[in-house]
Amino acid sequence: MAAKEPEIIRDKDQMRNWSRAMRSQGKTIGLVPTMGYLHDGHLSLIREAHDHSDVIVVSIYVNPGQFSPTEDLSTYPSDFHGDIQKLKAVPGGVDVVFNPHNLYDYGTNRRSSVSNGEAGKSVSCVEEKGLGHETWVRVETLENGMCGKSRPVFFRGVATVVTKLFNIVDPDVALFGKKDYQQWRIIQRLVRDLDFSIRVIGSEVVRENDGLAMSSRNVRLSPEEREKALSINKSLSRARFSAEKGLIRCKELTNSVIQAINEAGGRVDYAEIVDEESLEPVEEIRSPVVFCVAAWFGKVRLIDNMEINI
Repeated sequence: MAAKEPEIIRDKDQMRNWSRAMRSQGKTIGLVPTMGYLHDGHLSLIREAHDHSDVIVVSIYVNPGQFSPTEDLSTYPSDFHGDIQKLKAVPGGVDVVFNPHNLYDYGTNRRSSVSNGEAGKSVSCVEEKGLGHETWVRVETLENGMCGKSRPVFFRGVATVVTKLFNIVDPDVALFGKKDYQQWRIIQRLVRDLDFSIRVIGSEVVRENDGLAMSSRNVRLSPEEREKALSINKSLSRARFSAEKGLIRCKELTNSVIQAINEAGGRVDYAEIVDEESLEPVEEIRSPVVFCVAAWFGKVRLIDNMEINI
């Protein structure tokens, strides 16, 4: 069977019209939002999307709204041609690749001040460029902890661009990887609170053969850093095993993971055990929790997590 060639759409109105045409035919639409440089974690979302929808849209868009000017927007890996070849190789393929140039360009010449006079205000790359975009979506409590502490504009940018994609593509189902656990929960809450008629599905973490969680940023790790980064999954697995054997005091479990990563040569951003839904830190494991970790290896920041149900 010949590989399915996806239609590539870059214009917002064209994307809307395509979705409306599909709906007029009674077809359900699945959306897999990505920033490109696809790996098997992304492809597993597409394979799962086939179980939940008639047609599939994959968005490829590196969102400047979730990067601060000091973060790695300019060095985020990209291989659009390679991404298309990978999508064609997925059984059943995808119907559309939505690859807009700039979702914050409104065709005006208006420019606005970055800080509007507020000294020390955290801004994204969108605001730094003065594009005039002013409307942001925030999930105010869930965004505060973990990644939100060290990346203050990140979840605001994620929630905003996902809202844009939902409004443009109008999917019935959207699939997100649970490696980005906090992001997945934030999108679930956004859909609930803003009454989007969209089912949000979280797909399990996909790992390399050696246990490293798949990430587009893994390509930026040196061989030595990549070996050190295995300490995240190994220490999380040991912590889950300890919890299942009766160690429920979170301080001891988090200390063990921090120590393991530090000894391997990493630098821990955070290591927290939180309630699976509220994302509030817990002191003892009495209900389903997720152990979330972010750590630096060289110049690459990696995240991972492990659900613990005892």
